[in-house]
Amino acid sequence: MSVRQEIESFLQEKRIAMVGVSTDPRHFSRSLYRDLQARDYDVIPVNPKAAEIAGHPCYKSVRDIAPAPAAALIITPAMQTDAVVRDCLLAGVKRVWMYRGAGTGAVSGTAIRFCHDNGIHLVAGECPYMFLPDAGFPHNAHGWLRKALHPELR
Repeated sequence: MSVRQEIESFLQEKRIAMVGVSTDPRHFSRSLYRDLQARDYDVIPVNPKAAEIAGHPCYKSVRDIAPAPAAALIITPAMQTDAVVRDCLLAGVKRVWMYRGAGTGAVSGTAIRFCHDNGIHLVAGECPYMFLPDAGFPHNAHGWLRKALHPELR
């Protein structure tokens, strides 16, 4: 499957665990969390340091969610991603998106290999905002530029 097909398949899933969503309502991850909810995604917060996020139960691990979601958006630091993808495999999650805005984001080379070796569909990097319709500025501009420079994303 091409990178763009993996992105489209991930975004077709409507029940997504969001691993690493912040307890701070001003944090970028909370904006993405709210925007996905506004687009009718059932976003399940995962943060081992929180009992609830924005009034919704928050889980310590993807393994604690029942039934398991089909997809997980990982927005943790890269050093935590290896453990998260192992949890995803144990939980039965079939699709993973390792978020990256600036820097390495959640992307980990060992986690990428783990996903490939274990049949987990993967988007390694990128920001979901670049692929959501009507995401607004600066997301649409960033998405346009990124796709112009990387034909596999078109």
